[in-house]
Amino acid sequence: MPPPEPLPRTGEPVENMRARLVYQSRKRGTLESDLLLSTFAKERLGSMDEAELREFDKLMDEPDWDIYYWATGKKTPPERWAESTLLEKLRVHVRNEGKVVRRMPDLS
Repeated sequence: MPPPEPLPRTGEPVENMRARLVYQSRKRGTLESDLLLSTFAKERLGSMDEAELREFDKLMDEPDWDIYYWATGKKTPPERWAESTLLEKLRVHVRNEGKVVRRMPDLS
């Protein structure tokens, strides 16, 4: 059975989309994905333009474990994400080369 189609959000203001994505990045269903995506969202969403926010929104429609494995390099992403600069930024975030101790960000 194919996954359900995402809800269309035509005309959603950018600030509403940004707030929704902050929430969605925290409430994925798996702690691993919640931690990776919520910390990425905290660091990056504020500076993303509308096109990047829409791309992140599409990424949020993917299954948790797929995002996790693509971001950690355990699996090759499908062609639709192969050239994504957003996914590459998420991969850099996941590598955590600065060895930052990460925890779930506060909602504020």
